[in-house]
Amino acid sequence: MMCSSRMKLGSALKKLAVVLTLGAFVAACGGGGTGPQRGPDYGRGPTGDGQVSEDGALRPHHMSGREPIRVAMLLPLSAPTKDAQDVAQALLDAAQLAIFDASNPSLLLIPKDTQGSDAGAKAAARQAIDEGAEIILGPLFSSSVAAVTPVATKRGVPVVAFSTDRDVARPGVYLLSFLPEYEVDRITQYAVVSGYSRFAAMIPQTAYGQRVLNAFEQSVVGSAAYLIQTEQYFQSVDAMFEPARRLAAINDFDAVLLPEGGTNLRGLAPLLPYFDVDPREVKFLGTGLWDDPTLGREPSLVGGWFAAPPPQARTAFAERFESAFGRMPPRIASLGYDSVGLAAALAGQLDSTDRFSEAALTNPNGFTGVDGIFRFLPDGSTERGLAVIEVTPRGFSVIDPAPTTFEQPAF
Repeated sequence: MMCSSRMKLGSALKKLAVVLTLGAFVAACGGGGTGPQRGPDYGRGPTGDGQVSEDGALRPHHMSGREPIRVAMLLPLSAPTKDAQDVAQALLDAAQLAIFDASNPSLLLIPKDTQGSDAGAKAAARQAIDEGAEIILGPLFSSSVAAVTPVATKRGVPVVAFSTDRDVARPGVYLLSFLPEYEVDRITQYAVVSGYSRFAAMIPQTAYGQRVLNAFEQSVVGSAAYLIQTEQYFQSVDAMFEPARRLAAINDFDAVLLPEGGTNLRGLAPLLPYFDVDPREVKFLGTGLWDDPTLGREPSLVGGWFAAPPPQARTAFAERFESAFGRMPPRIASLGYDSVGLAAALAGQLDSTDRFSEAALTNPNGFTGVDGIFRFLPDGSTERGLAVIEVTPRGFSVIDPAPTTFEQPAF
């Protein structure tokens, strides 16, 4: 599945009705041919159609005669909170779409329920590896990734996790997520090239906010621009008021970073115009948290820029997900699709000793998925090709396309 110098995931794979074994046949082609329907209780593990041999490895009956390529997916399917359960289910549903798109009938996805706890994640990882998993996709939470790491590392099984916490990344433990540091650098660099040179920021007092602030300071200084002022606040409208007033009083910046999303962003953004910061004169900038097409309904954000993966393929994925499962996926669901697509691409290209090796996973040419190009770095973090997107009253407009290759232009 090599395409020029990158491995294509998802979109380059031919459709194939591959059965996902999770007990009974939990996935089957829908009547309209749009993909798998949801099956029963994913968290129970393989029984029925699955068969565990004397060496402990899972060998389903329908795969008799060939050795499966076992890919574990660890998710908090029975987590204490409904929000976590919904995200986990969406990731698993997206993974099913990728299984149906994979052109490797030997690929066997083995979902395991972490129960939303570190102990559950560790137990799930151990069980998956005992059943022959060659790679682990997930977990979702950073503490669960930390719990799984020693189990997987001891057994030589790589982990491709969904956490955004860079502190849990390391060689052999890769983060297939959206890291704010790259988003901040991309939007800052684009703003500087576009003529902006005097920056300010409103930063939430959270771990995410601190990471954004550190990256923003480095990017601005590294671009020979000026960081005029930063203000930090607790995440409530009342707590935002005074920091916004102080920032507006400076009145000596031409771009301001607002690394917020959802209701917090909708509460923060109008405060600056209220204190006479005119968004027609000062460019409002954001991170991937702005990736919400309804933002154009907030007048103060219209004309603002943010960095995020290119939206075209993801939009097609979201529409297909909705057709298959009857609901729109959360933003993170594409990671479930791309993680299985990654495993399928590597499994189809390399033999059993090399397919999930460090060299294969850190291929400097990277991979292409629903969220554009990405590559794992040796330290476990992920570099992505990001687009610059402008908020308009009718949705989003890409004003600077994402790169399509990691190759540096020749001079």
